[in-house]
Amino acid sequence: MRDDHGLRIAFGSCRCTYPNEPPWTLTKDEDPRGREHDALRALALRMRTQETGEWPHLLLMLGDQVYADEVSPVTERFIRSRRDPGEGPGLQIADFEEYCHLYKEAWSEPAVRWLLSTVPTAMIFDDHDVIDDWNISRDWVAEARATDWWDERVVGAFASYWCYQHLGNLSPEDREDDEIYRNVLAAEGDAAPIVRDFALRADREVAGARWSYRRDIGRTRLVMMDSRAGRVLEPGARCMVDAEEWSYIEGWAHGDFDHLLMGTSLPVFLGRGAHFLEAWNERVCDGAWGKLASRAGEKLRRTVDIEHWAAFGDSLRALERLLEKVASGATSSDGRTPASIVMLSGDVHHAYVARARFHSGESRTPVYQAVCSPFRNPLDSRERTVIKAALSRAGERVGRVLARSARVKPEPLTWRITDGPWFDNQVATLEIDGRHMVFRLEKAIGPPEGPVRLEEIASRSLA
Repeated sequence: MRDDHGLRIAFGSCRCTYPNEPPWTLTKDEDPRGREHDALRALALRMRTQETGEWPHLLLMLGDQVYADEVSPVTERFIRSRRDPGEGPGLQIADFEEYCHLYKEAWSEPAVRWLLSTVPTAMIFDDHDVIDDWNISRDWVAEARATDWWDERVVGAFASYWCYQHLGNLSPEDREDDEIYRNVLAAEGDAAPIVRDFALRADREVAGARWSYRRDIGRTRLVMMDSRAGRVLEPGARCMVDAEEWSYIEGWAHGDFDHLLMGTSLPVFLGRGAHFLEAWNERVCDGAWGKLASRAGEKLRRTVDIEHWAAFGDSLRALERLLEKVASGATSSDGRTPASIVMLSGDVHHAYVARARFHSGESRTPVYQAVCSPFRNPLDSRERTVIKAALSRAGERVGRVLARSARVKPEPLTWRITDGPWFDNQVATLEIDGRHMVFRLEKAIGPPEGPVRLEEIASRSLA
């Protein structure tokens, strides 16, 4: 792998599709339809005024590239033109044809379309690409599959994701090894039944598909981890990914590189208060406080979206052990460690940087969590207040007491949010020069009528 000099990787998540004019460019506090300005569009518009040497070399889109459960007026009209919204999932996406329309609208805005045609991309889905709270628990899955509309929806979700996101994530070699891709190319006539069958298996079987993948960019390794579709949801044995997929992820983290980037839509290191709350909830759902509390814990899990890595404790600790091995040189051929390990995530509708430290003292590489969310779907003032409370010292103390009461297992490291939170529509960039790395965060600003531009709000050296 060559040295990386002047490498720029832009990333972010959570982009709903609405017109770029009032009332949709107002704040949510000013109008419930408001989503403010699109940071991804602002990035594209700026690139058009720059020399090509200033452009990002890669765009990482870390989940919720489309919102199948929050459609624009354009998509709503399309739904009404073909079916009765009083049935099935209502004014949400119902099948493959509607998903195709959703992707077309999301990526056909002229500046964004140009951006996606110009800059290489890597993507991974999150829940809204399919449906809110997708695979949050076993009970949720059972309820979804009991409806008369779920199968068509999930087939449409997986089939369109395979077409519009997944195939572009794969290297040419990996794409040629993809069995479904080969079968589609070899099909005589309509290949839809092949993709439909695969999509349904991807929903019904934990090991039905592998969505995680890796890329090498010079001396920077990117490992993208699926934290949605491959979950094991059996109480007492929950895992964020199944054993087979985890073995791939572990293998990809081995090697000699200057930087290891591990992308996952859901943050690994949350604010401490939220982290302890989620770890406590998993134990309660597993019966630590009895059967009655277990049922209440399941209800709480789904009410407040308790579904991050802390709510899948065994997977979190496995990932932490892997990070410690990489940071101590145990996964390289000569004991050399990378200059940085950075977890890249979205989902939570705010941005921050957290620094992790291992208790063993054997780590020789700084480990960070860098979160950038949203591109376009900001929180209102009430929601921001709740997030800030969860990030506070008081929130951490309450969460820690709850976790101890449920005998949550200890972890090999601790972490603190060092920068943030920021609650704007925003896009982050990693600037890599050899073994040095800088994190930059920019927000979209401008009057509701436009124009929109990006303004830097944070910068931090990570290596």
